[in-house]
Amino acid sequence: MRKLVIAISMLALAASAAFADPILDRQALMKERGKIVGGISKVVKDEEPFDAAAVLTQLQALQANAEKFDADALFPAGSDIGDTTAAPKIWEDMAGFKAVEDKYLADIKAATAAAPADVDTLKTQFGAIASNCGTCHQTYRVKKG
Repeated sequence: MRKLVIAISMLALAASAAFADPILDRQALMKERGKIVGGISKVVKDEEPFDAAAVLTQLQALQANAEKFDADALFPAGSDIGDTTAAPKIWEDMAGFKAVEDKYLADIKAATAAAPADVDTLKTQFGAIASNCGTCHQTYRVKKG
């Protein structure tokens, strides 16, 4: 009986993965990313006090989010149609798109490893991270409106 339950669970998991919607998946990942970046941004803008432990936790969450990014799974062929702001440039230049995300992840890892001890250090590190966001949004995202 236990083997049957496990087998049914595995089939259900496989079926749900097969029907995953890459547009919804990437939107969820980016919404989570935006929320984390927004929290760090408040500290950088002095809207919230600097707390080294809280900032490190946010950087670790941002790193975990970036590590979930899989361009091939999130942007497969055909996922450029529908409710998406992903620009056609993604599929035309997948290598460039992946390179931007790789740099983003590397900058987050560096910031996390450095564990900023003050807001000025965080501002410098966050500037590099935010620059990656801007590069990606300008090149690989269609503006709504």
